[in-house]
Amino acid sequence: MADATMGAPGAGAQRPSLFLRNATGLVKAWSTFDAFVYSFWSINLITLGLYGMSYVYTVPDGQILAGILLFGVLVTFLVITYAMLVSVMPRTGGDYAWQSRILGGPLGFVLSITGWWFTLFLWAPIYANILIVQFFEPLAYTLGWSSVATFFGSHNGTFVACLIVLAFVSIVVTLGMETYARIQKVCFWIGLVGLAVVCGLLLFASPSDFQNAFNREATSLFGAPANAYQATITAASKTFAFTDFSHIAFGPILLLLPWLAFYMLWPNWGATLYGEVRGAKDVRKPFWSMFWGLWVTVGMVVLVLVLIVKTMGWNFYQSSNAAYWNSAFAVSGAPAPPVPIWPYPVMFAGWLVDNTFFQALLIIVMGLWFFGWAGTLFLSSTRVIFAAAFDRVLPSWAANISAKRRVPYGSLILMIVPSIVVSAIWAYQPAFQSVFLDATAVLALTFLATVIAAIILPWRRKDLYDASPIAHWKVGGLPLISVVGVITAIFLLFLLFEWSFNASDLYFTTFTATWSSVLYFAATYVLAIVIYVAARIIRGRQGIDLARIHHEIPVE
Repeated sequence: MADATMGAPGAGAQRPSLFLRNATGLVKAWSTFDAFVYSFWSINLITLGLYGMSYVYTVPDGQILAGILLFGVLVTFLVITYAMLVSVMPRTGGDYAWQSRILGGPLGFVLSITGWWFTLFLWAPIYANILIVQFFEPLAYTLGWSSVATFFGSHNGTFVACLIVLAFVSIVVTLGMETYARIQKVCFWIGLVGLAVVCGLLLFASPSDFQNAFNREATSLFGAPANAYQATITAASKTFAFTDFSHIAFGPILLLLPWLAFYMLWPNWGATLYGEVRGAKDVRKPFWSMFWGLWVTVGMVVLVLVLIVKTMGWNFYQSSNAAYWNSAFAVSGAPAPPVPIWPYPVMFAGWLVDNTFFQALLIIVMGLWFFGWAGTLFLSSTRVIFAAAFDRVLPSWAANISAKRRVPYGSLILMIVPSIVVSAIWAYQPAFQSVFLDATAVLALTFLATVIAAIILPWRRKDLYDASPIAHWKVGGLPLISVVGVITAIFLLFLLFEWSFNASDLYFTTFTATWSSVLYFAATYVLAIVIYVAARIIRGRQGIDLARIHHEIPVE
């Protein structure tokens, strides 16, 4: 881990500098709009949203629109908290920088590095699975390439999809922030055109149009029997109790929130990048980029769901998800659905046009929602690893950056290599997949640590707070950041409680049901502690005081 040249003991010995370099070497390559698009992709309506909402059938009494709006309001408090922290300390590393400077180096390193490093490479297979069910399989079946679709449903196909994701993400990240910003904007604008087409199809078609189209394509592509629409509802009814879309009960709405967190909890995903966003010290810029990333998505989700209810039917939508997942999970009494692949609403909407070329083109265009989003897998995490290496906790090579594009390639390697290993285990050892169940909860715990840091900031680091643009923002004499932070903390604690202790195990993540996942993540925290202790000892022998480093603010 040594990275400083030390002189011989005694006179003339050269003390190492505090940080690895005088400045990080990263540049402010993004505008506020770039940050907005990144936030928008992080809570992606199509890739994460439709995928996550396919599980809400487990709470049949939950009114989904009410749940989405409530979640949006609660996550807005998270956005406000993070925006204020960015304005206080707009530094690369985000959660790591704030936690280590407010909570202290040991807690900051262990909590942030576990969430942003050890957990994020677990998401590579999750991204790959979404790529399979939303792109490869529907496109292959649409084009009549059933053997291709079957391949991606195999162990080898799953691993190949993981490698494709890792290769694509690695390429776009190494192209640099400016180039990635252009890529995500191209995907953003074309993806919006595709979404407008999907919404137009659902808006102008009638329920009978959709039922006829579904029955036609289900038989043509999958050999389903006549009236596959009703057969899907019948198959789900064996294990699923349907409730009308208009039914509202407060308790079930709350139970929807942990499911919605799968995609709606991440508008602050770009917080680790704000050291590279122009004007981030102005609290309005990070706030609006995250706020509109959240609420534009909320508006789109509401629109899409209303159109699904109008044309596909809420009973059918919920039943298609229930039939697919209950069959996949081998729930007792669950028959196989007539359409054996994941019920992708985009594919179903495309069936309203009886033209193979159009259907395939729509899936390809909507695939840009995946490719615009995919960079979020590594981009934010590399900055946390980079920041820890710049603070000398991790080896110096992890903070190396390319001279031309300012890419922290050392940090990228630390994401790619474990991701390949984890992807192989995921693909060829399906039993290992239960380890992934608590991945969202660990990230929420990381956010909670940052929120706690925000709550105590005005007292713990009065010097930073008093010098910030939010120092005079009070509520009843209390710092606004602390008040908002308390509300956010209560919200995050509710999610963590439900994931861990829900009596019905609605989310498949209670401690009693997921001991393998709990033990895995407990081991990652232990590993992070070991790394920090080793760094503290090694750096101490080199004359480097990590405690002093974690009190200072690095220069970008």
